[in-house]
Amino acid sequence: MTIRKALTIAGSDTSGGAGQQADLKTFQELGVFGMTALTVIVAQDPHNDWFHEVFPIDVAILEKQIETVLAGIGVDAVKTGMLGTTELVELATRKIEQYQLKNVVVDPVMICKGAEALHPEIAISLREVLLPRATVATPNLFEAGILSQLGVLTSVDDMKEAAKRIHDLGTAYVVVKGGSKLQVGNHAVDVFYDGQSFEVLESERFETTFTHGAGCTFSAAICAELAKGNSVREAVGVAKDFITEAIRHSFALNKYVGPTNHGAYRLSKQS
Repeated sequence: MTIRKALTIAGSDTSGGAGQQADLKTFQELGVFGMTALTVIVAQDPHNDWFHEVFPIDVAILEKQIETVLAGIGVDAVKTGMLGTTELVELATRKIEQYQLKNVVVDPVMICKGAEALHPEIAISLREVLLPRATVATPNLFEAGILSQLGVLTSVDDMKEAAKRIHDLGTAYVVVKGGSKLQVGNHAVDVFYDGQSFEVLESERFETTFTHGAGCTFSAAICAELAKGNSVREAVGVAKDFITEAIRHSFALNKYVGPTNHGAYRLSKQS
């Protein structure tokens, strides 16, 4: 049996719904062996309305983690999530180049729910340093608006223009996620762009606030499917189905947050 392997270079969400925790659950559900390189630790304060605190990992420690995986084991795909500082962005990019990694999924995380946006220089570093090395980028509306320098995106046409501008940075494929902020009828919509044409991806939309970790989960599903040898379009299709089921069966963790259900896609296939 061939074991496919994926690496997540991302943060730790102490509550378990997002970050590396979401990535590893998604990898496992899709039959891929997951490995980690921790970039930041995110803690939530239950005494202060679940305010998020972000603690970046030292660059030298991140490099040791990445070397463990890339030099010591090897991967079929890699994804990045919250990187936290420009130095961490630059290190991740250097390692991608050094090991000539293929199947690179960039989830350009700039904010975590309940916290302030990351520093503006990180957006510049993502745009100028990391995105040109990405196979697929998966920004949400806020991130796409910043990375494309279009500002607030309010329509599908805006999403298409943002996807084109991000592609022009060097990213091979772009998925701009509409999420709960933009809908067409009763559908949640994403825009997929391959450099030649646009495709609007529609799925059932749910009236819920239990979407913690949805972006991490979506990008991790793409990463897992690429590790298994699927095309980018196939990987995005599976990821769209995976996150739809995960949100359909999401749940309240406490009074502050509700994560997606990472086992829902597998269970839907069994029923």
